[in-house]
Amino acid sequence: MSNPVPIPQELLDFINKGDKFLVVGHKEPDGDCVGSQLALTSVLRRLGKEAIPCSAGPFKRTEIMPYQDRFISALSEKEREGARVLVMDCSAPHRTGDLAPALDGLPCAIIDHHATGQYADDRVEGPLFLDPNAPSVTFMTLGLIEALGLKPTPEEAEFLFFGLCTDTGFFRHVDAGGAETFAYASRMIRAGANPKEVFQAINGGKSLSSRILMGILLSRTQGYFGGKLMLTTEGYEDTQRFGLEGRDSDSLYQLLQSIAGVEAIVIIRQETPQNCTAGLRSRDTVDVAKIAAEFGGGGHRNAAGLSVTGTIEAIRPRILKAFEKVFPEEPLSNVP
Repeated sequence: MSNPVPIPQELLDFINKGDKFLVVGHKEPDGDCVGSQLALTSVLRRLGKEAIPCSAGPFKRTEIMPYQDRFISALSEKEREGARVLVMDCSAPHRTGDLAPALDGLPCAIIDHHATGQYADDRVEGPLFLDPNAPSVTFMTLGLIEALGLKPTPEEAEFLFFGLCTDTGFFRHVDAGGAETFAYASRMIRAGANPKEVFQAINGGKSLSSRILMGILLSRTQGYFGGKLMLTTEGYEDTQRFGLEGRDSDSLYQLLQSIAGVEAIVIIRQETPQNCTAGLRSRDTVDVAKIAAEFGGGGHRNAAGLSVTGTIEAIRPRILKAFEKVFPEEPLSNVP
């Protein structure tokens, strides 16, 4: 990664001049979103400000479920009164889900590292702290904490390291030139983060049902475009049977990425009878954020997601059609 983007003075002024903040993340949060929200909430409170962490959820990932009770999922007029908004880990307030209408009209700042997500219909006029080259928003949040003249407490450092490890796959995705990532990680550890405990929080505590579901999804995996794309599906009946706690997307992505010749992965899930989500991953050669954006989603070049109305049977051909532009030299046909 290149050198971190400097902290905008406008953002520092936005924080210093405010007394009350709603610290909001995107819907279906991950460890980076939750970690950055909780760390910044703690810092704001140490500065003597009122800070309320907000998330529309749902908290699907086992590693973030213990933090769900720290967030509120709806805002009253009393909570909105006099508040400023800090949107973490997404550049478009509408991606905060059901919270978005309650944020309308409030002063808003954005802190995000996604390359996509600036939508004209959001019209954010407040401070923007955007760094598409940052490995995580918790990485950026550490820089913000230090720019505010503070050092993270041990608990804040744990949140920051948790988010950094989530988005880097515990540093699996750090390329050559990633020394700054490890420099920031070192500062988090020095402040009190425990790498062993964070690794266990992210990778341990899985249920037997999660292993069974992973086997089922592996057995359904099909290769397309000469094996460059791997796609699998989780039906609504699977979610009913195994529950959200049965999901372990990161481990599934790791297994599928280990297949020779794979360049991209798609997991489509039937969340409700009327709605699907899809997670997309890449091994650098494909910008899956661009594909997700075609469906109103977003993310990074190598990791993105989307949510659309419809069934797996209807969505699958649309997603495959989008990948035809990525692999024009390869036939669509399945690879056994």
